[in-house]
Amino acid sequence: MNKVKHLVFPTLFFSGLMGCQSTTAPKHQPIAAQPVVEQPAPIVVEEVAPIAVVKAPTPQEVENLWYRIQMQFSLPHEDKKAVTSQLNWYKKHPKYIQRMSNRAAPYLFFIVEEVERRDMPLEIALLPIVESAFDPFAYSHGAASGMWQIIGDTGKRFGLKSNWWYDGRRDIVASTHAALDYLQFLHKHFKGDWLHALAAYNSGEGRVGRAIRKNKKLGKPTDFWSLKLPAETRDYVPKLLALAKLLDDPKKYNLVWPTLPNTQQVAEVSTGSQIDLALAAKLADMELKALYKLNPGFNRWATPPNGDVKLLLPLAKSETFKQALAKTPKKDRLHWTRYQIKNGDTLGQIAQRHQTTASIIRQINNLSGNNIRAGKHLLIPIAANNLSDYQLSADSRLAATQNKKRGQLKTTHIVQSGDNLWDIARKYKVSHRSIAKWNGMAPTDNLRLGKKLVIWLDGKHTSTGPGNKVVRTITYRVKNGDSIARIAQKFNLKVKDVVKWNALNVKKYLQPGQRLKLKVDVTQINS
Repeated sequence: MNKVKHLVFPTLFFSGLMGCQSTTAPKHQPIAAQPVVEQPAPIVVEEVAPIAVVKAPTPQEVENLWYRIQMQFSLPHEDKKAVTSQLNWYKKHPKYIQRMSNRAAPYLFFIVEEVERRDMPLEIALLPIVESAFDPFAYSHGAASGMWQIIGDTGKRFGLKSNWWYDGRRDIVASTHAALDYLQFLHKHFKGDWLHALAAYNSGEGRVGRAIRKNKKLGKPTDFWSLKLPAETRDYVPKLLALAKLLDDPKKYNLVWPTLPNTQQVAEVSTGSQIDLALAAKLADMELKALYKLNPGFNRWATPPNGDVKLLLPLAKSETFKQALAKTPKKDRLHWTRYQIKNGDTLGQIAQRHQTTASIIRQINNLSGNNIRAGKHLLIPIAANNLSDYQLSADSRLAATQNKKRGQLKTTHIVQSGDNLWDIARKYKVSHRSIAKWNGMAPTDNLRLGKKLVIWLDGKHTSTGPGNKVVRTITYRVKNGDSIARIAQKFNLKVKDVVKWNALNVKKYLQPGQRLKLKVDVTQINS
């Protein structure tokens, strides 16, 4: 503290001096000597300088983004047993917080700003931790997808697009808008009760509404904690509140939240046309995998061909990309091949072979329908790089999931007409939920004809053949170009056995779509 010293001298009053008049002394009369008064020492008075008032930073001014969130909590953080249980789990898994925070780093600032803009509780910015641990590629057993775990119907209801090229449920910006729109709708629907709204986000407004009506009828309280809801929902809200408590007082729980900069990290840039993602990464001077992580909504090797397509890019790279894109003509943003139509080709087969869609081929080649003629040529867009380079495309992610070892033996089942997961599971004596997990799908997902399902088997399965064979009877659908010999080779069978099992006439050709019964050793299939 600064102190300023002033020297103050007191005024002295003497009765003799105060009483004397100014007179002329008589002639020759000596003037009486004045008394000598000793000057007192000066008195030192210390004056305290004004204290400078330091203004506390606003949430938008603090350095750590997590603190910005914590400063604006508004939900009631109640001491409930369910909250304590979830809190204890997080305390025991500090590495989970670290991993989640690393994933959240590119996205969280945008989410926080959007939650603030809508004047919603900032606890909601933590909801992607509960939903997916900020994994934008997450896909649940309930067919929910993306960082906010939105199911297909809800996505459509709140404006998210989904097609072969793109899934808006995984798009960082689009899914955030849809999720917050849905939460605001639920908040209004449940008359301002955020805990009811959060519960409904997890299990649906219908289920929460029925639970409220049931309690009212029974004369019971209707707050979230009093409702009879599914176990997952009963844990869902406490997980969010536990995270808020941990962030509110991390020292109390001996937990460290990594510092995330409270600044904009990414920017949206319009492409103006379809573009190969490998080229986009090159123009932005970044790794292709990093580009996919910021743009997980793209299923394929390129952006969708139609609509106003935007890329999410690191803020520091956005201007570089804009300048490079402006110098790249639209015709050079995709690679093309000239394909000659062969006998037996269909537009769908050609599209599948080139990782595109029949509608795109029709559009580019001005075709009004699916009729094509052998010998004619088609112009087809193709990936600039090897497809394996697009590691986070839908196909590459599926391949990684299917190739992850889950048992001792791996085989492939090709979906036939009438197939469903229950029947396939019984056939291979495995769980239908396991098949769904091995193939990156939900148990309720529809099966597409011709889809390849990976089946993992282990030593528990009884062999019906000699040695270590695991023999299964399967139905095989004949394809264009198939012959008895080729099918036998594919499944490591003898031609005479295939003929015998199906009473075939070897002098007649097999017909596409014809079904054959095969007894195969699933450990020896050449898939």
